[in-house]
Amino acid sequence: MIVCSCNVLSDHDVRNAVSAASDLPRNPKQIYGCLGCSAECGRCARTIKTIIDEALGACAKECCSGCPHTRHAANDEPAQETASSFALAAC
Repeated sequence: MIVCSCNVLSDHDVRNAVSAASDLPRNPKQIYGCLGCSAECGRCARTIKTIIDEALGACAKECCSGCPHTRHAANDEPAQETASSFALAAC
């Protein structure tokens, strides 16, 4: 299903971007960056956020210390620092 008409992004594109990125994208802006585009009208942002949350499952709201989806688990960094140091270049 197409979720972003402006950039012709499907729900599969969004799910693939979430699973393929080394630092998991957690918001629509990060997804756009991973997919090489940017938000145009913004009407899809809420839908993209919902797809991200579904794809991340229990990690969508807050990752715990043992979660494999965060650098916190791999590098023993505090979760707050991990979130602020996210780089789109990793996509």
